[in-house]
Order: sequence, then structure tokens, then C-alpha cells
Amino acid sequence: MIKLECLTYGVGHAGEGVCLLLRIGTYRILLDCGLSDLSLLIDSTGNPPADLVLCSHAHADHARGLLELHRAFPQLPIYASEVTTQLLPLNWSDQSAQDIPQFCHALPWRTPIEFLDGLSAEIYPSGHLPGAAVILLSYTAPSEKNATSRSYTVLYTGDFFLSNTRLVEGLPLEELRGLQPNVLIVEGSYGTARHPHRRHQENHLAERIDQAIAQQQSILLPASLGLGQELLLLLRSHHYFTGRDIDIWVDGTVADGCDAYLEILPHLPTSVQNFARHQPLFWDERVRPRVRRLTSESCAKLGQSTCIVVTDETTDLRQYYRANPEAWLVLLPVEPYRPVANRPAEILPVLPAFLTTETYLLAQHCDGTGTTQLIHNLRPQHVLFVHGPAAYLSDLTGLDELHNRYHLHSPASGTRVELPIGETFLQPAPPDTSYEGELTELDAMVTITLPDEIAADPRWRGLADTGLIEARWQGDELVLRGLPQRELLRPQESDRLLDWVDANSPLQNCCGNCRHYRGQRCWNDASPLFEFKVTPEGFCPAFEPMQIGERAVEP
Repeated sequence: MIKLECLTYGVGHAGEGVCLLLRIGTYRILLDCGLSDLSLLIDSTGNPPADLVLCSHAHADHARGLLELHRAFPQLPIYASEVTTQLLPLNWSDQSAQDIPQFCHALPWRTPIEFLDGLSAEIYPSGHLPGAAVILLSYTAPSEKNATSRSYTVLYTGDFFLSNTRLVEGLPLEELRGLQPNVLIVEGSYGTARHPHRRHQENHLAERIDQAIAQQQSILLPASLGLGQELLLLLRSHHYFTGRDIDIWVDGTVADGCDAYLEILPHLPTSVQNFARHQPLFWDERVRPRVRRLTSESCAKLGQSTCIVVTDETTDLRQYYRANPEAWLVLLPVEPYRPVANRPAEILPVLPAFLTTETYLLAQHCDGTGTTQLIHNLRPQHVLFVHGPAAYLSDLTGLDELHNRYHLHSPASGTRVELPIGETFLQPAPPDTSYEGELTELDAMVTITLPDEIAADPRWRGLADTGLIEARWQGDELVLRGLPQRELLRPQESDRLLDWVDANSPLQNCCGNCRHYRGQRCWNDASPLFEFKVTPEGFCPAFEPMQIGERAVEP
């Protein structure tokens, strides 16, 4: 039996990079190098850590360490798709382009390439980002005397997305269905979460931006490579904004990414190429809304009129809203490693409390349904989950539909995972992620008591953020969901909290219980919120309680 194992230098927990060393037979293949510190890869012997390196895509958490790795071992071959080789330099924008060598070799799509005797690789588009690739490794062990040689396959998804986005077509699942690799290394960024349809996500974001513009608010959109370009094309093509007299300013690495996308235009979807034939894809001062690169002169004038700024997610945002912070709305993307929905200050500590900050979902990774769909279509023997919060990956390994069919692994960084291949295998017990509690039914309420160890899970902080929860039936099961502060501070579509809030709660003196609250708006001309849409859980100094049997006044 050949040796097949995976050494995890980085598995993408808590925002760390992804770097995996796959040992198959006598060969060592490094899958991605998103480490900031390469001390684990560069030892005192001076020997390269692998026989070759395969990069799935150009995002920093998968590729930021490649340049330093190349400089340490110039003879170590590094491969990626053609588009990825063109986008990789964006990871080192602080260095001169002349100082960055062309060290990455381009691989063609859907064409097996033999690198070493018996070892070959083939790449398929994975969605997520232009050039992002699913990597299929095949190894044929040398045949022994009077024995038939056996082949082994390992599929590494990198970051993948089954759905089409505006600039990237989704992973072609039909081409991989029934592949039955011995090992599948798959990302689980969103765990078992379920997302609305991609188009619904886009429409919800566009509607929120439209509302802000109608209120003469300027919009600040920090974004990463890929997401920034998706946002720009959404703003350029959505019916809420086409023909609208508004300026869209682009700054930082997002602007550099736009230039890079123009260079790879022939590799983008046909619909995008057709769009670019009629008007510029990004930079356009003629067609409204106008899209321009932000200069120091134009930056000084920001806030004088309503505009939209799309910039790098790591930049200091104060330079944009400094002149008039009350006129800005900051929209932050919801990402697995960044719980901005509850604690934006941990992500962007420079944002002051008085700056209006909200979140949106525009997913670039599969949700739980998409992840399990891929696994069931591939039918591997071993499934190794990486790239996601440890709790999310644990949720995936605990799914009965996966645990009963596949050998599941969710290793931490610095772990060696042996992957024995055989006709049968022993399946380890799934992780215990359930908690036993007690239910007490009283005359006026129901109390659910859970053990305190549930609070050790990092997700508990989000659930217990306000101390308020929402309960709903899902079939015969009752699902509990925490209500974060952002939901209590923005307009809601229902008065669900008011149906059960405790009489001693400060929420009792709230807009929903005010005699001037009607149709989700305030009709008290003495209130600063007069005629504005308000949340029923909001507070107002002009609050006037309704008397028993009294109905809210008509507007």
C-alpha cells in the first residue's frame, strides 16, 4: 500500500492562510501557500519542502507566500491556471512590478499534465474568482512483479462556488460527477449555513444602496479582490442604478484589480465580454453612473455630493468620511472569519461609533447545501475539510448524511492526517455537537435550560449578544436564533418582539408601544423621527404610551 497523507501547515482557521503538503507515494506536493510566515517551510537544510507547488487561485490567503517561497527555492516549480498567474502580482502591490519575477507556470484547463513519473495533474474551473481551479491529482504506483499497477486520485477544490456570479461562471459539476476520488480536500467556509439565491442577495444589497442614496447618504464599500469587481459590475448593470447621475470612485487594490481584470477580459464569461463591447467594463466617465479612479484631488472633495466609494478592505477608511462622517453609510461584507454582523469594531477598529455601519451578504463560497451537493456527486472515500472556522467544519463532519458514507477529517494546523486507501475502513465517531437541557412549562412562559459548556463555543457570543432570541418551528423541530444589536437598531418588517417582551424590559417604552406609531412610521410631529420609518424596538424622547384598549393614532 502506498503512503498517502496530508500535512497541514495552514488550514484557514481564524483567517490564517491555507497551505497543505500532500504526500503520495514518494512525492510531495504543496497545495497553496497562503502563509505569512514561511519558517515552517524553510528549514536549516536548505532543501525545498516539496517536489512542486500547485496554487488554486490568487487570493492572499492561498497565495501570499509564493513569492517568498520562490525566492528561497528558485528551482522549485510552481503552477497555476493562466489567469491566476496574471492576478498573482496583486498580492505584492507594495513592490515594484519589475522586482516580481514571472515565477508561476501556466497550466491549461482540462488537460492532464505529467510532472513526475506516474504523477499528473488536471485543473478545472472552480468558480469563486477568475482563474480559480479545482486540482485533480493522479498517481500511478510503480507495478510490482506479477502485480497490476494501481492508480490513486486526490481532488483539491481550493475555494469553490457552484453558482454563477457576474464575473465568474460556477464550478462545472457535470464534468466531475461520479469521479470517485480516493481523497477529496474541500473547503467548508460557511459550514452548514444556508444562503438565499445569489440573485436575491444582489437585489437586497442594491435595494439598500438605493435607499441610502435616496436619503442623500454616500456609500463606502470595503472589499477584496473579486468582490470589489462584482460590486462595481452590479452597480453598473443593476436597474436601480443604470442611468443614475452618481459618481462611483474606486481606490486601492480594488482599482488595481480592475486594471488586471481588463487584461484577462477574454477569459471572463461571454456575457461580460458582450457588455464590454458596448461600454467600458469599469472605467467610464460618459455613461451614468460614472466610474472613476479616486485621486488625491477628488478624495478631498468626497462628501460634498452623494457618491459611492469602493476600496480595499484593509485600508484606513477615515480618509474617505473624515470631512462629513454623518453623511456616510459603511457596508461591510459578511464573511465566515469576520463576524461583522455583531462586532464590526473588531474588524475595522478605526470606525467610530457614530458612523452608520451595516452588513450585507454577497457570498463567494458555497453554503452547506452546495458543499454536501459536491461531495455526494463526487463520492470520495476520504473527505478532508479545510478553510473555515473550526466550529463550522465540525458541523460538517457531524452531519449524518456525510458521516454515514465517507471518512471525514477536520484537522487543525500542524496536523498529519493519514489517508489509508482500501475497500473498507473504520469510521470514527462524529464529533458531539449537541447539548442536553431541560424544558420547564409555566403558566405564562416556557423556560429552556442548557448546560454552561455551550458558552465555550465561539458562536455563543453572537447568539447571546443582546440576550434576546427568536424561536421558530422547522418541521417538528424548534430552531433558536439570537437577535443581534444590528437587527434591534434598524427597521424591522414585523413587531415580533413586542408579542412577548417582559413588562419590566426597557423595550417596553419603545416605538412599537407608542400611540404615534403606525405603519412602521412615526406620526408624532414633536418627534425628531416624524414621518420616518422606525423600528418598533426603537426609543424616542417623545414617547407616549398607549392606554389600555387604545389603538395607535391614524396618520
